[in-house]
Amino acid sequence: MRFFPFLLGCLFLVSSACNSQTKVKTTTTEAPATVESQTPDYKYNPPAVAGEITVIDEPESYWKEVLTSEEYNILREEGTERSFTSPLNDEKRPGIFTCAACGLPLFSSDTKFKSGTGWPSFYQPINDAYVRQDVDNRYGMRRVEVSCARCNGHQGHVFPDGPEPTGLRYCINGLALDFVPMEDFPDGEKK
Repeated sequence: MRFFPFLLGCLFLVSSACNSQTKVKTTTTEAPATVESQTPDYKYNPPAVAGEITVIDEPESYWKEVLTSEEYNILREEGTERSFTSPLNDEKRPGIFTCAACGLPLFSSDTKFKSGTGWPSFYQPINDAYVRQDVDNRYGMRRVEVSCARCNGHQGHVFPDGPEPTGLRYCINGLALDFVPMEDFPDGEKK
């Protein structure tokens, strides 16, 4: 049992060293000419022009009204759900994982993999412009935080220990996502 704290300390140091070598990319997006429709229960809301999004700048009172308290804690207060509690962790059907707050498509089931961490994990987003990355130095660690580029909803973190072809692991809170199965798309295709 005395070996366990030592092992955790080593893992923390290795993780910190790896994260300090991770290149951080912050994506700036331009708003398209048309404004996207927003409804709280809209689970799939792609931008009018691929790669370009309209940033949603709603007051916190809006988010408190449209999100559950658990979703609000994660998406707006940068909380974290307990590992192995999200049903999306075991979701294996073809489909799209969208931001639970605004419906922006963030990840495809094609890039989901079993990481063993207890959170849904992906090796790349659907479009780099849809996911914002920022340095997170909280809790004495240097990590890269991942947020929805449209509504700034906290999703999780990205780590440099994922599978090929990217070597990245987007470790995402399941409550920050909605899943839209492929069968719900017209003609079974992603739109």
